Amino acid sequence: MSPVSRRALLGAGTALSVGGLLTACGDDEGDGGKGDNSSKQGGPWAFKDDRGKTARAEGRPRRVVAYIGAAAALHDFGIECTGVFGPTKLKNGDPDVQAAGVDVDKVTVIGNAWGQFSIEKYAGLRPELLVSTMNVSPTLWYVPEESADKILPIAPSVGILTGKTTLTKAIGRFAELAESLGADLRATKVTAAKKRFEDASERLRKAAGAAKSRGGIKVLAMAAQADRMYVGDPRDFTDLRHYSDLGVEFVTPTSTTKGGFFQDLSWENADRYEADLILVDKRTGNLQPAELRKSKPTWARLPAAESDQVIPWFNEAQFSHAGYAPLIERLAKAIEDSKKVA
Repeated sequence: MSPVSRRALLGAGTALSVGGLLTACGDDEGDGGKGDNSSKQGGPWAFKDDRGKTARAEGRPRRVVAYIGAAAALHDFGIECTGVFGPTKLKNGDPDVQAAGVDVDKVTVIGNAWGQFSIEKYAGLRPELLVSTMNVSPTLWYVPEESADKILPIAPSVGILTGKTTLTKAIGRFAELAESLGADLRATKVTAAKKRFEDASERLRKAAGAAKSRGGIKVLAMAAQADRMYVGDPRDFTDLRHYSDLGVEFVTPTSTTKGGFFQDLSWENADRYEADLILVDKRTGNLQPAELRKSKPTWARLPAAESDQVIPWFNEAQFSHAGYAPLIERLAKAIEDSKKVA
């Protein structure tokens, strides 16, 4: 696997100007509380992000360009983006799984794959804010590091930490950002999604407890490439940490690659860990169960695969209550229905 594709698997000059209305983000000197984030209509706007930097503007940003996962989260809270970057459209024009509820035909895509980010197209959108997620601060996901010194001066930027944190905190940060941009967090759609998320989490807690009483269901999260199998470390992935906190028993790899997140194995060692239920990375570019069954004999012999106890893993779903509620429900049902097979 190439360094670029390996990094993309995880979850990763002269400044251009768009006018004098906006200032780029700088080191924050405030207390880091919610009071640093202004959302008053018509007044100055500011938001302290998870890099410890505060993005500022003379007014609330309207032309927002975001990593597709961040755009999908903002969408769920009621904020639409002008442009996006990251996996947005498939080759046939259909939405990528990471686009979620974003209308991919109504946004300008300035880069659709790892390493793609058209600075010219970005500047042409006259962006008022750039938003991305971060696996590790301060690196903005899918913003090419080699071009960052040209990209970041164009508009203020916000980075929300989504790796090695709690799911509720990541969702809460997107909610806070959306509110600062004008979203109504008391809207029926938003409050209903939050209740569904809470109910789903409680269902998963009960399902995990019931599984333990019948001998336990061991869950393995993984991503599949043609040459390697990647076993996810539940301590590093925000969603898996949430599920673990609710009582789900995960396989924890004995080691991970530099930076964490995954242990990579050859397909000959696909049976290194015993698992009763397998979550398979659904992101574009990863092999899916039907392909694995045809092309990887060691996969087909795994007890969970033989028993069809396999479900998709949306490990980069949008960080919103609406985004994660159905995923938690699906995992709860899978654990409820699974039998001890390993």
